[in-house]
Amino acid sequence: MIESVVFNDDGLVPVIAQDSESGQILMFAWMNREALEETSKTGRAVYFSRSRQRLWRKGEESGHVQHVKSLRLDCDGDVLLMNVEQIGGIACHTGREHCFYRQLGDDGQWHITEKVIKDASEIYNRTPD
Repeated sequence: MIESVVFNDDGLVPVIAQDSESGQILMFAWMNREALEETSKTGRAVYFSRSRQRLWRKGEESGHVQHVKSLRLDCDGDVLLMNVEQIGGIACHTGREHCFYRQLGDDGQWHITEKVIKDASEIYNRTPD
């Protein structure tokens, strides 16, 4: 399976996480070979954090785990689409349902379109990055 995945020069492949019930795109992240192997073996989303330079098991701090329902590879083999069950209804580190909460308006400005479900300081006991 892993031989079919085209990793970039940094050894990473982009991953889009999508809610398996609603179809909502929840977030975008990266996986390296180890993250993909662990994800496929455990059924729990594991990403590679570029800022921390280590594996990031989704929900390890927040409790907002993603259970993988299906994993798809695009036609070029260089992007993954992962359908997940999002535990707790929050995928974004800002405390929102998903990470795509800003929309470009007719005025050329970004507008926040999604409410915070739970304040990030309550989730992480700190201010989010």
